[in-house]
Amino acid sequence: MQIVRSPWSDPFHNCALEERLLKESGEDVLLLYINSPAVVVGRHQTVAAEVSCRFCEERHIAIARRISGGGAVYHDEGNINYAFIVNSAGGTLALDRDFTAPMVAALRAMGVEAAVGGRKEIRCGRYKVSGTASHVSHRRQLFHGTLLHNTNLQWLAQALKGNPAARGKGIASVPDEVINISSLLPTHETTEQFLLQIIDFLQDYYRTG
Repeated sequence: MQIVRSPWSDPFHNCALEERLLKESGEDVLLLYINSPAVVVGRHQTVAAEVSCRFCEERHIAIARRISGGGAVYHDEGNINYAFIVNSAGGTLALDRDFTAPMVAALRAMGVEAAVGGRKEIRCGRYKVSGTASHVSHRRQLFHGTLLHNTNLQWLAQALKGNPAARGKGIASVPDEVINISSLLPTHETTEQFLLQIIDFLQDYYRTG
């Protein structure tokens, strides 16, 4: 597994990078990045139903659409994004492959009691710290997710207050209680420092695994 840190913080660049790696690369890649404030909606969602466009406009929060399904998520400098972009095993797509395992292992190595929930999210107790989504294309697959390290949870809640009446046939997001990983740790790393620790762990994980 090749581990790549994106040099960009622009959500549109990083969505495009995921798609390009999915469709044009033949390598197994784990892409990691931190976006500037943005709401990223799922492929089949209605923006107005999931996002407070006024709140986002007033605070210069970008609104982007990704190629995978699932619900809307909020990104900022306190959130880490990860994307596994891999070839199918033996020519067969396997979306049930446990892509969350290395992320859970990384969190546990840092003292966070993480576990996988029923929707392939990562949880700490009753709280969600990572939502995930997936997409398949030409015998390649994308599985990506968030890690809430030190996100502005007030902005997250406000940005994701859309108008359900506007949903139409769009897919609804599933609300859940969330918590920042930083509040569960005795140390006080920045999100960038926390990301570097995750990268160090994952490099060893794939080197020895």
